[in-house]
Amino acid sequence: MSSYVFPQLAPLYAALGPWVEALLRVAVALCLMPHGLRMSFGFFPNTGMPVNSVRMLGDVLNNEGYKPGQLWAPVIAITELVLGPMLALGLLTRVVAIPILILLLMSIVEHRKFGWFWNNQGVEYPVIWSCAALYFLVHGGGRISLDALIGWQF
Repeated sequence: MSSYVFPQLAPLYAALGPWVEALLRVAVALCLMPHGLRMSFGFFPNTGMPVNSVRMLGDVLNNEGYKPGQLWAPVIAITELVLGPMLALGLLTRVVAIPILILLLMSIVEHRKFGWFWNNQGVEYPVIWSCAALYFLVHGGGRISLDALIGWQF
C-alpha cells in the first residue's frame, strides 16, 4: 500500500483507478488506428507520411531491409487496425499486447536514427506506447474491459 499525499482521497483513487487504466488502454490502442488507416489506405493525407497503401508499405519495408515487405506490411496493418481496437476494448488484452509491443519496439529500432523527439520522427512516442503496451501485457485489460466482463483474465 502506498502512502498518499492526501490520504482522504484514497477512496477516490480506488474508484477512479480502473477507469484511468481503461482510459490509458483506449488511448494507446486508438493512437494505432489512425496511423494504420493513414499508411494502409491513404487516410489523413498531408500528415507527414508518404506511404498510403499496404503495397507501398511493403516496398518501403523491403527497402529498409525488412524482407519480405509484402508479408510484413499486412501484418503491420492488421496489428494496428484489428488488434488496436481489440486492445481498446480490452478483448484478449494480453494476447493482442504481444504483437502490438513487438511492432512498437520495432518502431523504436527504426526511428532511433531520427533521435528522441517526436516532431523529428524520433522514438519519443513509440517509447511511451511501448511502456503502456508492456503494462497491459503484464496486467491484462483490468476491471473495465471485455476480458473482465466475460471472465477472460489470462
